[in-house]
Amino acid sequence: MTDAEWSVVRSLPPVPARMNGKAGQPEGYCHRQMIDAIRYLVDNGIKWRAMPADFPAWDRVYAFFRRWRDHRLITEFHDRLRSRVREGEGRETEPTAAIVDSQSVRAAASVPAPSRGFDGAKNINGRKRHLIVDCLGLLLMVLVTPADVTDRDAACGMLPRHRTIRLVWADGGYAGRLVDWARNKLRLTLEIVKRGDDMHGFVVLPRRRCVEHTLGWLMRSRRLARDYETRPATSEAVVHWSMAMLMGRRLARRRT
Repeated sequence: MTDAEWSVVRSLPPVPARMNGKAGQPEGYCHRQMIDAIRYLVDNGIKWRAMPADFPAWDRVYAFFRRWRDHRLITEFHDRLRSRVREGEGRETEPTAAIVDSQSVRAAASVPAPSRGFDGAKNINGRKRHLIVDCLGLLLMVLVTPADVTDRDAACGMLPRHRTIRLVWADGGYAGRLVDWARNKLRLTLEIVKRGDDMHGFVVLPRRRCVEHTLGWLMRSRRLARDYETRPATSEAVVHWSMAMLMGRRLARRRT
């Protein structure tokens, strides 16, 4: 992390309990060291025990990662970064329109059988990442499930969590009763964007390109090229860390 990037994000990480007047043991390492170590792991796809000697001990970094995952601190940090980016683009901090899509990825041998499945459409044995993003391609929510979970079933559990969203674009995999359910239960418009019958080869579809950009950004992080995590919650945390890296760099470039 560069000095310019740290100057942008240093005030955004959640404050330790002891600094809010609560009991708690002082942390042995500064947040910048820990965040740098986790970013290195996510970006380069290394094992925890292969952490370079320039960073704190791998077990201390993993304890920091685990605490931020279990207490949803990484989600809070990520959402603060997203609000900053949206404000810099002249938008409201919370969006009213979004795009939903999914991505199936192969799972490593470390992924247990109960949390993996087979996606027959993509011929992939692993997990599926369900994403909701705004019109800038910034992540609003991620849900990691076995690959055999349908897009419609995952969307039923994700869409009710964002009360500010009134319009969602999706592909044909979300068509059917989900459209009526979203309109009647959530007062939300789910618009299906389909390819025309006369389209051949690669065609940029309106709105859906935003989530395709997000999926491409995530695949730049080698830790996300395949799902190596035992727990789905860990996979979701890695996705949040990857997006946090992207937004931090964007904010630093804008300030420069």
